[in-house]
Amino acid sequence: MGEVAPTYFASPEARERIARLIPTAKIVCTFRNPVDRVLSLYRLKRAYGWIPWTLEEALTRDPELIESSHYADYLKEWLQTFGPLQVMATVHDDMEADPQSYLDKVVDFIGAMRIKLKPSQLGHVLTSERMTQPRSYYWTRGALRLAEWSKARRLDGVVAAAKRIGAIRFFVGGGSPFPEIPSAYRGKLRAMFRSEVDKLEEMLNRDLSAWK
Repeated sequence: MGEVAPTYFASPEARERIARLIPTAKIVCTFRNPVDRVLSLYRLKRAYGWIPWTLEEALTRDPELIESSHYADYLKEWLQTFGPLQVMATVHDDMEADPQSYLDKVVDFIGAMRIKLKPSQLGHVLTSERMTQPRSYYWTRGALRLAEWSKARRLDGVVAAAKRIGAIRFFVGGGSPFPEIPSAYRGKLRAMFRSEVDKLEEMLNRDLSAWK
């Protein structure tokens, strides 16, 4: 069994709980250009009604956007907790450039059997680039709180039924497209994350100049 959970990476509580419950777990960390990752996470949070702010406001008011970009620091903590034999660091660019080779390395690391990817499995899934802003932040936020309330009371069937009838398409997104990020602002973000990229380059012994 495995789980994909981006929010675990920067959570000491999650790391300690995993170490306590599954001490032999294999951890695969996939690092993405931090500017692309921040923009993707921002679009996701806006589309799902988790935050109401513009990107500029979110970068100052939502600590998670920046905190989870401290790649080298958190990678060191995962390595210290689980050891180098249980933690694999990969780069998102490799997955995009050669998905089969990337998958082969991951399954070899975790000890699973190799599988051959089909053409139908090579597309982007749930990509934030196609997301839009919510029709109404308050409607989307209300629906999210209702879903959380239902899950807390183990009414997962209610949430699953809503997804089956397409309710998620009404509440998530559906508004205007996200505005293009000016190149000057992208440059500002690259400068903001440069020291983090430098540290990761040193740890992975890999050229990440494309991110800078």
